[in-house]
Amino acid sequence: MSYEDVMKLALERGFYFPSCEVYADAQAGFWEYGPSGVSLKNKFLELWRRELIRRDGMLEIDGSQIMSKSVFEASGHLGNFADPIIKCTKCNSTFRADRTIAEITQIEIPESADLEEFDKAISENNIKCPKCKGDFDKTKNFNMMFKVGIGPEEEEAYLRPETCQSIFVDFPRLYKTMRGKLPLGIAQVGKSFRNEIAPRQSLLRLREFYQAEIEVFCNPNKLTEMEKFSEIQDVIIRVQTDAEPVAMTCKEAVESGVVPNKFVAYYLGILTEFYEKTGIDISKSRFRKLGEKEKAFYAEVAFDFEVETTIGWLELVACNYRSDYDLSSHEKKSKQKFEIMDGDDKVLPHVFEISMGIDRSLYTILEHNLKDDAEHERIVLSLKPYLSPIHVGILSLVKKDGLKEKTDEIYLQIKRKCDAFLDHSGAIGRRYRRLDEIGAPFAVTVDHQTLEDNTVTVRKRDSMEQGRIKISELNSIISESIAYP
Repeated sequence: MSYEDVMKLALERGFYFPSCEVYADAQAGFWEYGPSGVSLKNKFLELWRRELIRRDGMLEIDGSQIMSKSVFEASGHLGNFADPIIKCTKCNSTFRADRTIAEITQIEIPESADLEEFDKAISENNIKCPKCKGDFDKTKNFNMMFKVGIGPEEEEAYLRPETCQSIFVDFPRLYKTMRGKLPLGIAQVGKSFRNEIAPRQSLLRLREFYQAEIEVFCNPNKLTEMEKFSEIQDVIIRVQTDAEPVAMTCKEAVESGVVPNKFVAYYLGILTEFYEKTGIDISKSRFRKLGEKEKAFYAEVAFDFEVETTIGWLELVACNYRSDYDLSSHEKKSKQKFEIMDGDDKVLPHVFEISMGIDRSLYTILEHNLKDDAEHERIVLSLKPYLSPIHVGILSLVKKDGLKEKTDEIYLQIKRKCDAFLDHSGAIGRRYRRLDEIGAPFAVTVDHQTLEDNTVTVRKRDSMEQGRIKISELNSIISESIAYP
């Protein structure tokens, strides 16, 4: 199914929609989750916590979204966090330089390239303004930070462009109070803000977006001493360093030098296992190793976890070995000590980052699981049952003869155990189709036989099989089917 099909589903079934859409002056790049989207997002995050955070006993914090200017001076964002832009000298329209060049000429220039490279490509290919065919001025850098003023004196601060900085500045306190031991993972979920030049394609490029970030603090002298590596050494990952991704085990990736060490390979392995459990087609994924000009300014080694969709490869997770860039920068700026004792060694920890885009991940899950069942003339969202916004629909065949009352009674019993939807209205076939589209794995129908023997019809979403079970067995059957793996 295409991007347009996912958008239609999202708008019609309450997954997500534009913010302030009733107003003509609503700004692009801001989207809101409806009830179905919130339910899917919450279940996705619960899976993330189960498969990554709890697996390794990581810590989770909830930091401030507004942070002081000093934080971003130390992090380098005020000096380096910028996109290349070009402005038309005729109509004054502004565009992203790298994207405009790629769309017109198919020439890919990394956004971190020197500004002269963009100017050269524009000149050599005679690229003009897409709106008015005017000439472009010289390429400039545009800092994407959202500046805010605090208090009556308008003290300078910024909305965070990533969730990780509070993890870094909080590290000394967290390591001490939580009796930390390296390697130590600290995680955070929340909103980040980037003043994108040209936000587009709904959840795929936003100005306000959700991140789930993990920062693993480690001793740089012990990156080959990863005891847990044996747990994932046989996990297949797809790594791309040149033209095409190559499938290999984590062990093979380390032995061949494609992945630098067991420490990094371990987290690539568990990330792959996590995304497989979300229902994304892992055969359409890759860890793309970034070149020198593509890496973020703070990264020594970087892999982007990307997944193929109908609109191209999407980056879902940035995996960056940030060395001691962050802690040393904050130590220098704050004049506070960030070194800790690791056994007998005094070290300034290095950091490996797993920075996940939640919105893009949810879009990809929807696209990979949305199916057109032409044989049965229906659209089916075949989500993993534990991720489905609605687990079960409770339906009465008709609203008379006591069936409505019996259906309401069953719904009251079920709704505290799972996400249930009560529906009395419309033809039963249409109600099944609506549940299929929202991803509900089960539909329970109450009919006249229910009043005779206390059984109901249970319909399965994917196979459309139907069978009768006792009402007393409903809770246990549904709970077992929607349990996290």
